[in-house]
Amino acid sequence: MAEIIDGRAIARQLDETTKAEVDALVEAGHPAPGLTVILVGEDPASEVYVRRKIKACEKVGIKSTEHRLPADTSQDDLLALIDTLNKDSAVHGILCQVPLPDHIDTRLVLRSISPEKDVDGFHPVNVGRLSTGTGGIVPCTPLGVMMLIHSVIPDLTGKDVVVIGKSNIVGKPVANLLLDAEATVTVTHIYTHGLPEICRKADVIVAAAGAPELVKGHWVKDGAVLIDVGITRQETEDGKTKLVGDIKFDEVQHAAAVTPVPGGVGPMTIACLLANTVQAARAAMVGNSSSDSDYADAPSRTMFTGSGNNPN
Repeated sequence: MAEIIDGRAIARQLDETTKAEVDALVEAGHPAPGLTVILVGEDPASEVYVRRKIKACEKVGIKSTEHRLPADTSQDDLLALIDTLNKDSAVHGILCQVPLPDHIDTRLVLRSISPEKDVDGFHPVNVGRLSTGTGGIVPCTPLGVMMLIHSVIPDLTGKDVVVIGKSNIVGKPVANLLLDAEATVTVTHIYTHGLPEICRKADVIVAAAGAPELVKGHWVKDGAVLIDVGITRQETEDGKTKLVGDIKFDEVQHAAAVTPVPGGVGPMTIACLLANTVQAARAAMVGNSSSDSDYADAPSRTMFTGSGNNPN
């Protein structure tokens, strides 16, 4: 039987570390880290996600604020708000919830957030820092994926890893993190030929294609570690719905370990957002008067590096 990697438990551990860091900052005379969430319109899924983020902030001591804007908010008004938040020293992290209304250029909006406050890790500057191994803020879901992998494989040196999906949000940043950890990485996508054969050689498979139950049992070799990033709501025969991932869970019990859906990668994303916010706050408060190593022990930098090859 494959070990079930409990993302909820690992997320709780990370939250405890994050809370301890927040407490230490406050005890040292610094203000509590501040995270501001911007929500434009009334997308139901976004509403739920924002509520979860704010509740999570309260638990670890991060000061959260919201800006809820009507769906007809102009792009210029949204950019003006972000500019104000960029200049606000009490705000250490800015998160603009997507999707945005069609009349707003999402890429332009995300680029307008200061890289130092981009706790989602989507700004081109942070993407460049990640790809060159020179620090920056790591996107939350890829960061969580790495922590889950390292919970069962502390050292990835020389391991064969297959990443299914090449999105800018998960696939590409995960591949960069894996390379940083000295793994041998194959990135596959919809046009990849012979995917089952490629997967059968992998020590680790990260499935992030958004294709329900794509990875079948015969694709997986004995003893592999499987990380399922996908989540799709499917209708069952009795008319109800269930959440399924990109991996055919019932067929992969010969693997060494697998993340469930739900309860695997999902809980890690918000926990890593909080860790990123504290990382951004520490950097802003400490400034350039201390070396990078002074805040390199933040959980977002140490819990996934394994061999320690990912520099800050």
